Amino acid sequence: MLTIKDCIGLSDLTEAEVEAIAEHEHVPEIIAAEMGCCLAHSPGGAIRIAEILVDDIANARAHGHDRHAEELVVVLRDFVVAHSPQ
Repeated sequence: MLTIKDCIGLSDLTEAEVEAIAEHEHVPEIIAAEMGCCLAHSPGGAIRIAEILVDDIANARAHGHDRHAEELVVVLRDFVVAHSPQ
C-alpha cells in the first residue's frame, strides 16, 4: 500500500510544496499530491504552482501570519530553483 510520503515522492514535489497546494485548494494532502503531480508534469504547470505559492504568501501576510509567509517564501524560492528550465 502506498503512503502519503510515497505519493509525495512520486509527485516530484516536496512535502512543503504539496502542503502549500493543499492549503490553497482546501483539499487533503493526498489530493494535493495528485494535483501537484499533474501540474508539475504538464506544460505551464510549474508556473501555476508558483502562482499558488505566491497566493498563499499573500494570504498569509494579509492575515498577519508573517512567519508562515516567510516559510512559504523559502518554499517558493526552492521550487523556482528546482523547476526552472535549465
